[in-house]
Amino acid sequence: MSALRQLSGLARRAARPRRTVRLRLTALYGTLFLASGAGLLAITNILARSWPWPDLVVSPGSTGSGRIQPGPSPIPAQVRAAAAAQHAAALNQLLAGSAIALGVMAVVSVALGWLMAGRALRPLRAMTAAARVISAEDLSRRLAVPGPDDELKDLGDTIDGLLDRLETAFAAQRRFAANASHELRTPLAMMRTSLDVAMAKPGPVPPELTVLAGKLREGLDQADRLVENLLLLARTQLGARDEQETITLGPLLASAVMARAGLIASMGLHVQHTPAGQAGAQLTGNPVLLAQLAANLIDNAVRHNQPGGWIRTQITRDGPAVRLVVENGGPVLDPGKVATLTQPFRRLGSDRTGSAAGTGLGLSIAEAIATAHGGSLHLQASPGGGLRAVIELPAAASTGPPAQLATAGGAR
Repeated sequence: MSALRQLSGLARRAARPRRTVRLRLTALYGTLFLASGAGLLAITNILARSWPWPDLVVSPGSTGSGRIQPGPSPIPAQVRAAAAAQHAAALNQLLAGSAIALGVMAVVSVALGWLMAGRALRPLRAMTAAARVISAEDLSRRLAVPGPDDELKDLGDTIDGLLDRLETAFAAQRRFAANASHELRTPLAMMRTSLDVAMAKPGPVPPELTVLAGKLREGLDQADRLVENLLLLARTQLGARDEQETITLGPLLASAVMARAGLIASMGLHVQHTPAGQAGAQLTGNPVLLAQLAANLIDNAVRHNQPGGWIRTQITRDGPAVRLVVENGGPVLDPGKVATLTQPFRRLGSDRTGSAAGTGLGLSIAEAIATAHGGSLHLQASPGGGLRAVIELPAAASTGPPAQLATAGGAR
């Protein structure tokens, strides 16, 4: 039933055209022309029917078949009726011809209205396309609408001013995160050093002090990871993509899995992934950032899994894009809230809290890295529980024909 409802909805949307501004302006032009033409035709017809006609008489000595001219003798009723009928027929013919001309001109006016509306809206379409590119790629670009100082140019200048303020605000936010993260390193290092010095003093150390020192070190480790992740997120969002290389994605993913083999084994997770020795998809990017992207996805899949669960990875070539898919088992997530997991410090459910759940920046950093490389991150809640993360990145120009590079299957 749900499939039928979806199909019927698609059919209704396909049958109902989009009510664009151009279509509405064309309908307005056509309606106004038709209304004004019909009004003019009605006024002309009323005036023509109300015109006075002079009395027609026959000249003296005429038999009724001679020349008709003004005079004192009226014409017969039959001739008057024939003249009136001829007058009415001429008016009706004029009305019919005018109606036909009005219909033809209405069609022409609709066509001309469509063309003129398109010409008038052309700057708006150009502004929309430019704004869409700017919002998706680079906030430093501007519309810079040319032309006379009219309403459209005022709109373009207003949008450019808004982009200026947005770029300034985003840059300030990222600089603050980068600077704050960098400055936090010093006090954290001093705290760790002071703790090590205190624990290294000669003499017996009380057991409770040893437990406290362990908890403090755990908190400092968590703070260090948070600072490093914040710094990495800020640098990635600022566009720090040096050392561009053509790399293979498969070994990066396999290395990320192998680096977490101990945690995976302790949780009894079943992992299917691309072996490190196999060839993977090639793309151009920063190898350090892309390795961090793969590590964050695997970290997320391991940390938010369940004992005895599963992880599947897949790398495919889809036309000009390389697609990396990382799926994991786990609790059922709310599909409506899964997209918010890319926001910093956003977690779903009680299993995404605590120190074991990480810093809450893993998926945010993964999305920032994908965006910095011209790609995207999409998250989906699996119906049986767990999360499906899909990364799409532009493939390197030298990559071979589309082919599935690595597939991880299996039952849930």
